[in-house]
Amino acid sequence: MKFGKRLKQQIEETLPSWRDKFLSYKELKKLVRLISSAESPMYGKEDAEAEFVYLLNNEIDKFNGFFMEQEEDFIIRHKDVYIQELQQRIERVISTWGTNGTKPSEAEYRDEMARVRKDMVNFHGEMVLLVNYSNINYTGLAKILKKYDKRTGGLLRLPFIQKVLQQPFFITDLVSKLVKECENTIDEMFPVQVEEEIVKEQREAITVAGKGIFRNTVAALLSMQEIRRGSSTYGHFSLPPLDLSDSDLIHSFQLNPPIPTV
Repeated sequence: MKFGKRLKQQIEETLPSWRDKFLSYKELKKLVRLISSAESPMYGKEDAEAEFVYLLNNEIDKFNGFFMEQEEDFIIRHKDVYIQELQQRIERVISTWGTNGTKPSEAEYRDEMARVRKDMVNFHGEMVLLVNYSNINYTGLAKILKKYDKRTGGLLRLPFIQKVLQQPFFITDLVSKLVKECENTIDEMFPVQVEEEIVKEQREAITVAGKGIFRNTVAALLSMQEIRRGSSTYGHFSLPPLDLSDSDLIHSFQLNPPIPTV
């Protein structure tokens, strides 16, 4: 799949409030085409490169601002909401509907625990989407810089990418750590049997709704895998190996995709 099409697909599959935060790839492609065209004498080489770099820097500022805002929100939610509120909800469910609770009920217990887990999975999914946001925008920058160098004979790609590698939006270590912690907590809190049944229910919900964090998360994980498979060698412009333990989620979704509604 060509990158422009993949980017468009990812924008459509992400959260609506995120859609204007991605790389303006189509516009940058048009500018590269215009600059490299023999029919555009209005651009001197230095002026053209300066304008191109100016636009790229604006894009990076956009990425950094959005990424850092989301990252800060996740840190706060992880500490105050995820760790405290969700664990308190679990304790209330156990004390009320559990075997030794005040109102023992297996059905109510399962329903309430499923709601708690859904909120945890949604939080996990949003963080995965942010990692994917970083990956796909970095990939877009690398590809547009490659096009620029190829069409103009410039040597902008390597020095600019070296700068990008130091940008906040590219550094996903903290978010990835939060993702891991969330995954570990989900594994600890929910038995395997309950996990399998809840995942089945979520897949059925996807069939009905057609959209949702779970579906978007799987799409993002598949995209991150495909981007890495697109390069046969590791070099200056390659993304680091994917360090998210969601292969089982992807495998399950691929083996049991939602059945389209008629």
